[in-house]
Amino acid sequence: MRHTISVLVENQFGVLSRVAGLFSARGYNIDSLCVGETDEPSISRMTVVVRGDDRVLQQIINQLNKLVGIIEVTDLTQTDFVERELVMLKMAVSTRERTEIIEIANIFRAKVVDMGDGAITVEATGASDKISAFIDMMRSFNIQELVRTGRIAIGRSPKANEKGDGAVYG
Repeated sequence: MRHTISVLVENQFGVLSRVAGLFSARGYNIDSLCVGETDEPSISRMTVVVRGDDRVLQQIINQLNKLVGIIEVTDLTQTDFVERELVMLKMAVSTRERTEIIEIANIFRAKVVDMGDGAITVEATGASDKISAFIDMMRSFNIQELVRTGRIAIGRSPKANEKGDGAVYG
């Protein structure tokens, strides 16, 4: 099973290395790893996607919690959460292909971010399956470069009936 783990860490030198080392030392493969500063500059959020059963996941969480610089570890897989990825594709194209690519991009709500003589760069954001479908559609063109971020994720806000205050949060 694929698990999405959110890890709040101190934004310090070596924390990412310790987290990656933990996975490497135990033979766990990371499917996706994204790291970025939060609204608090001294704290970063890592979104880590791994595969494994519940026993493996619990081991990972326990080991992460023991590392220096870890603030909080949350398995988002067991909660309601929103995920997104970003992909950018640069393709060598003719004028006819450029029009086709733009039409496909519009279907996926992607946008052209760069265009030059004989090349076009398109970006798309969305859930992992949407990004994979977009890439599959573009494979029939001459892809020169493909950059994919991996998942970022955040827990959903509680619904109004869960908070009891009548406001709508989700």
